[in-house]
Amino acid sequence: MSMSAGWYLRRLSRMGPQEVGGRVGDTVRRRRWRAAPPDAPEAGGARFTAVLPAGTVDAVAPDAAKRLVAEADRLLAGHATFFGVDRDDLVDPDWFFDPKTGRRAPQGYAFDVPYRDEEASGDVKQIWEPSRHQYLTVLAAAYAVTGDERYAERVAAHLRSWWAANPPLSGVHWTSGIELGIRLLSWVWVRRLLDGWPGAAGLFEENPVARNQVWHHQRWLAAFPSRGSSANNHVIAEAAGQFAAACAFGWFPSSERWRDDALRSLDRHLRGNTFGSGLNRELASEYHGLVLELGLAALAEADAAGVPVPAPVRLVLLRMTDALAAVVDGRLRPPRQGDSDDGHGLVVDGAGTDRWGSLLATGEAVFGRLDWWPEVTGTDVRTTLLAALVRPGAPAVARPASRPVHFPDAGMTVLRAPGGSGELWVRCDGGPHGFLSIAAHAHADALSVEVRHDGVDVLADPGTFCYHGQPEWRQYFRSTLGHNTLQLDGGDQSVSGGPFLWTRHAQTRVLVADTSDAGVLRWCAEHDGYRPSVHRRRVELLTAGRGLRVVDEVSGPRRAVRLAFHLGPAVTAELEGDRAVLTWSRDGEDRSAVLDLPGRLSWRAHRGESGPPLGWYSAGFGRKEPATTLVGTGFADGGEAFTTVLGFEV
Repeated sequence: MSMSAGWYLRRLSRMGPQEVGGRVGDTVRRRRWRAAPPDAPEAGGARFTAVLPAGTVDAVAPDAAKRLVAEADRLLAGHATFFGVDRDDLVDPDWFFDPKTGRRAPQGYAFDVPYRDEEASGDVKQIWEPSRHQYLTVLAAAYAVTGDERYAERVAAHLRSWWAANPPLSGVHWTSGIELGIRLLSWVWVRRLLDGWPGAAGLFEENPVARNQVWHHQRWLAAFPSRGSSANNHVIAEAAGQFAAACAFGWFPSSERWRDDALRSLDRHLRGNTFGSGLNRELASEYHGLVLELGLAALAEADAAGVPVPAPVRLVLLRMTDALAAVVDGRLRPPRQGDSDDGHGLVVDGAGTDRWGSLLATGEAVFGRLDWWPEVTGTDVRTTLLAALVRPGAPAVARPASRPVHFPDAGMTVLRAPGGSGELWVRCDGGPHGFLSIAAHAHADALSVEVRHDGVDVLADPGTFCYHGQPEWRQYFRSTLGHNTLQLDGGDQSVSGGPFLWTRHAQTRVLVADTSDAGVLRWCAEHDGYRPSVHRRRVELLTAGRGLRVVDEVSGPRRAVRLAFHLGPAVTAELEGDRAVLTWSRDGEDRSAVLDLPGRLSWRAHRGESGPPLGWYSAGFGRKEPATTLVGTGFADGGEAFTTVLGFEV
């Protein structure tokens, strides 16, 4: 979608003077850079020394290696899947083609490319993703594991093709810093994993084209960092990629300065992007994973290069890892909160590898696990590689003695009821509306609940689905109606000013988070997004009776109400009046629950509707499938309460 003049004014209103000044400087610099890009300085005698310790690859678990090789063979055959779109053209890819729309991004000076306009450039996420070159790290890892030179030769062919098609400052792949940062990190690992291949040096340090690309990527990142209200996960990716390249490819006069500046940025922004509790301030679970992956990869580069890292860097990564261990369910799935675009920091594993299990395995190898951590039974390649580079040992700080339930700074509470038929996991949302003034990746989901039984979404967060090009769907998946919470007068609790911009943020506060009674776990919170009315929600998890009670109260004048409960895609519902019988299966066993809904509302089941959207679930970016949503409509008079009871088999 192209941005209107109104959007620019709204976006400007969320910036401070320092950010405005920085962006003016960026604009001037972009105009000045229109002249022919300079050549990279000579790097005579360049060498690559940031190799894996001897024997590292031999320690990769056989089943993880098998999955890796299977994925690499699929890539060799030209097949890959990006955001739900299967591609069969990766033997010789067109770096500017979007298979979803059939469009190609235009060429020309990078900062002139209208990459947000799907009509002009296609779906930019489909175009950008292969050029992060994370599929090349998979091929390079397959070479490292097998010694089969077919994988290395394909990597070399694709890198040379990409470098030829994307000279510095030309085209869509030079428009976004997060893309450059992640691509640099991929190149570092490609070179490391190809180290035993005779052509590795000729592909990288002895290749003037490669050196020129590395230098221009770092020059770009040094000139155009994400600023102010945009300094979210993007700035972490930029700093991590810049730091990794400056450590591993330290061939240029500016390398030491770039390295030091990137490390300072990483230190500052890891702390700025993370609550003291360890949860990511964007309150978007997949971005917690992305930032943690990027931080661990940067730490590996520092330790491999012998670069001292500020103590807060290790501390933040430790706290992020402990927080992740605390919030995942019994199947190691984190909350489905906020935006998700399937972004990864470093990919060296095959399909079927559990991302969250991999992160916890790496955390265990680097920091050591705590007794209350969930068990990780799967294996992965990345943990072995990162752990071989990182200096092990946790910072000398107190870590949680038991599994945290409530994260006051993030407003997240996770209630659990164990049982023979599977854990009952409940996430209650009473946190801030996203991060920084624009809260780019937030959803209007205050007081929403997410309920899982043995890892199955029963009351589900529907997800994200898309960013650009489909504004109606973008609006739905981040709307209040698109979450398990209550909507007043047909509007959202927070006001959107664009696809990554919120101009008014609902203020939420948690009033109760009490787990002192083992039989009844209690949570209560309220928000002011519908002023002058206040929405207050109470949740009680009955651990012995396997039940959940949700009570919604609305103060203030009479208002129109819609109360939504989104079911997971595996759950079917038989709705009669104000009672829904829910059924699903897990591991071949039938499961059921009963949802008793507020009788003063009129209830209707919606599934797979598109005009307007309602009744959908997005398992990953670019993918959606029909799922049942139960919506109750009516009115709330001041102080009126609506009670919902979800009962599970004992």
